[in-house]
Amino acid sequence: MSSARLSTVVLDASDAHELAGFSMRLLGYEVRADEPDRVLIGPPPGAPGTALAFETEPGCVPPVRPTRRREEQQMMLHLDIEVDDLEAETGRAVAEGARLADYQPQDDVRVLLDPSGHPFCLWVETPA
Repeated sequence: MSSARLSTVVLDASDAHELAGFSMRLLGYEVRADEPDRVLIGPPPGAPGTALAFETEPGCVPPVRPTRRREEQQMMLHLDIEVDDLEAETGRAVAEGARLADYQPQDDVRVLLDPSGHPFCLWVETPA
């Protein structure tokens, strides 16, 4: 059985703190982690809901709905999936059709691309 659990939906923004503040007010969420270019929010303890993270992305271009063709497609969000065994779950994801991305930011995270090219991160919590 898989140890993979959707932990966070991560959205790019021109200002992570501004979008996190809006989302907290809208959803009644609270701050779980606050860094200069990243904010993690989630429901109060015991309340249901999925965490949201916001990352400041310089040059972020807001999406339009309905979509229109653009010169360059930008990533707008990605999924963070917590796993117990990073190497085993990375191997399983690759066997299911994912591929490793060229960019790998840290030892406890694996950035992968799904069969359509959408990025997602597998991560394992490191002991404090």
